[in-house]
Parts: sequence; structure tokens; C-alpha cells
Amino acid sequence: MNVFPDFEGLSGIAELREVVGALLTFVLVIAVLMVIVSAIIWGVASSNGNQTSAAKGRTGVMVCLGAAVLAGGAMTWMNWLIDLGEQL
Repeated sequence: MNVFPDFEGLSGIAELREVVGALLTFVLVIAVLMVIVSAIIWGVASSNGNQTSAAKGRTGVMVCLGAAVLAGGAMTWMNWLIDLGEQL
């Protein structure tokens, strides 16, 4: 009896790439917009001497940059996993 892996089990890879790519685009656009808004809040609050709002704006910038980095890393990881799965 010969047992072989089912290479047709990965039939939805093209759709998965499209969905992940669309989600990545959405996350990156929102992250860039939020970086801009947070940077404006940070700048205006710092110039007016409102340290609480400036700290919140600074935190917003850092969180949005972290989200953009994680989204880019997730896409790279997903592509690596898909390529690894196609090699099996």
C-alpha cells in the first residue's frame, strides 16, 4: 500500500493571497492616516504646552508605526508559509 500526500489540498492559495493582500492594504492605509493625525495632535499639543495630549499623540504615532511594521511582517510571514506549503 502506497500513501502519498494530497497536493490538491492547497487549492485556495490564490484567494488567500488576495484576501491577505487586501487586508494588508487596508491596515497600512489606516496606519498611515492615523500616524498623520497623531503627529498633528502631538505637534499642536506640544506647541500649546498641553503635555497630556502631547503624550497621547506621541503614543498614537508609536502604536501606528508598530501596527504598520506588524502588518508588513505578517504579510512576509504569510507568503513564506504559503511558499513552504507549495514545496511539500
